[in-house]
Amino acid sequence: MFFKSRFGIVYLFFSFFLTVSFAIRTVLLVKSLPMLDPTVWLLIKIYGTGLFYDAVTMLYFALPFVLYLILVPDKIYRSAIHKPVVYLIAFFTIYLLIFAGIAEYFFFDEFNVRFNFIAIDYLIYTTEVVKNIRESYPVTMLLSVIAILSLMLFLYSRKWLDRLLKIESSLKQRVKKGIIFVILPFLPLASVDLSLSAISANTYANELSGNGIYDLFAAFRHNQIDYDQFYATMDTGALFRKLKGLLGERNSAFATNDALDISRNIKNTGEEKRLNVAVIVVESLSAEFLGTFGNGEHLTPKLDALAQKGLLFTNMYATGTRTVRGLEAVTLSIPPTPGTSVIKRPHNEDMFSWGFIMREKGYDTKFIYGGYGYFDNMNYFFSHNGFTAVDRTDFSKGETIFENAWGVSDEDLFNKSIAVFNKSYKNSTPFFAVIMTTSNHRPYTYPEGRIDIPSHTGRNGAVKYTDYAIGKFINDAKKEPWFNDTIFIIVADHCASSAGKTKLPVEKYRIPLLIYSPAHIKPMRIDKLASQIDIAPTVLGLLNFSYRSSFFGKDILRISPDQGRAFISTYEKLGYIKDNRLEILDVKKTAGLYHFDRFTGKVEELPDSKDMLDEAVSYYQGSSYLYKHNLNRWTGNDQRSGRLTGRTNARPSVSPGR
Repeated sequence: MFFKSRFGIVYLFFSFFLTVSFAIRTVLLVKSLPMLDPTVWLLIKIYGTGLFYDAVTMLYFALPFVLYLILVPDKIYRSAIHKPVVYLIAFFTIYLLIFAGIAEYFFFDEFNVRFNFIAIDYLIYTTEVVKNIRESYPVTMLLSVIAILSLMLFLYSRKWLDRLLKIESSLKQRVKKGIIFVILPFLPLASVDLSLSAISANTYANELSGNGIYDLFAAFRHNQIDYDQFYATMDTGALFRKLKGLLGERNSAFATNDALDISRNIKNTGEEKRLNVAVIVVESLSAEFLGTFGNGEHLTPKLDALAQKGLLFTNMYATGTRTVRGLEAVTLSIPPTPGTSVIKRPHNEDMFSWGFIMREKGYDTKFIYGGYGYFDNMNYFFSHNGFTAVDRTDFSKGETIFENAWGVSDEDLFNKSIAVFNKSYKNSTPFFAVIMTTSNHRPYTYPEGRIDIPSHTGRNGAVKYTDYAIGKFINDAKKEPWFNDTIFIIVADHCASSAGKTKLPVEKYRIPLLIYSPAHIKPMRIDKLASQIDIAPTVLGLLNFSYRSSFFGKDILRISPDQGRAFISTYEKLGYIKDNRLEILDVKKTAGLYHFDRFTGKVEELPDSKDMLDEAVSYYQGSSYLYKHNLNRWTGNDQRSGRLTGRTNARPSVSPGR
């Protein structure tokens, strides 16, 4: 029955698509078994929901083929020249399906999710990504295996294709039989989205129940998510009254009576300390890597030693799972927005940033990165928000001893930083720099002979090499005349992995924060709950700076323990942590409250709390509102009066992130 019309080709495609989808789902299921706690009912839901998404995906995918089969006349369809064209299309379709399945396996291995917005980023700007893939995987062998498998499947299907290419039909017959394939793909557009894959509280089960190709296109459609449309909201007036109550501090006073202006005048007593500030943002440095946090593999001897000599914050959380999230939180001191980071959004110029504050205080402000700064739109963002960008293009040949897909080695990066700092010192100008490392990232390569783990053997080696490079940087800095007047801040951009059984596994967001300045800061461990957005206000407090602030963060050293809170997020889910409770805001205006154990990760659902929900909504909706209405812009502390305003210049297209 399936091979009595041209559309037998579509059925043939469906069979291949479902087979490959079933295979990749099964492989990922086996890989995820330790995190799944599978039951028969859960497996039924995974495969049942997965089959539904597979069917929806293949309907979309098949639409161009269906239209072609309807429109191409018999004279062409049954001609000798048409057969090799169909052969070629069939082979490459099979190749593409197998390639997508294998690519999804490696993507899942790296990120513990199906294709999502990260994959979209990787498809847009491929220079670093392709080089990274070549350095990380046996690409030639994999492509050869895919080609062989594709050829075998094509040869198996050729006899069916030959039969189907001989079938005669009229346009009327083709329209009658093919119209169903044209109509069906449009039915799910309004009623089907990714939320249907949320079959369990276990995030691995939810990922397995989806389809990677569907997820990829869904991420492309929803790169930005409008908070007001999808999340729980409050009345604007009540929202800002609540938000102002949450942002108030003992040493601050709101600058205006404008109901929508959150700017405060921060007054610190004593003389301002015009110390240099170097913020080292370390790629993927989870707290669990440090011996100070209980790791017994001796991966971070340098950081562990520094932790004994500075301020160590032991209850600090990253706001997200991407580099741009960490940089956004550190420089702008705002909660994460749903969808993509502000750093990669349009109209992100002249935002209220740490860079502008320091520049107005007379500092030489730099963003220093070992890769190409167009990546993740970093150069554009930083150069339009109070910093001068220094990236890979500013390294001379003699300044580079090693590089890989993501940039120069951390040693090279820190050597360059010292050279930049020396120029500022010679000009009698204090410096403020945000330094972004790259070495702790696949392919995990670094200069040989530095540590006892060979290059390209895994993340542990990359972590230990980064630790080595930071230790060398501090030792080299001690030889410079500006060392005693410098504060070093070491923090992660995000954790190495954010995957867990729960929607937002809190323990997977825990990162180290170390503030080191032996001439000015006494060693201390601080266990207050804190967020990356608190770093800028805390360092400004250590400097005794008085300034106008529109930050959402607070000075950790001045708040009481019960005032601590943190923000964690994925692409869609927004988490608000207070005490041992986690409020999760999700799309479709849903929310849930949970109790968690920060050490074991155990989670227990709690009854709803209006206070927790209102606080979470106030922070997230308030931040989104200010960005959307251009109310979080920099105009200069001395010139500002009334509500904040700012330019909304368009910007170039953005690039992908890690």
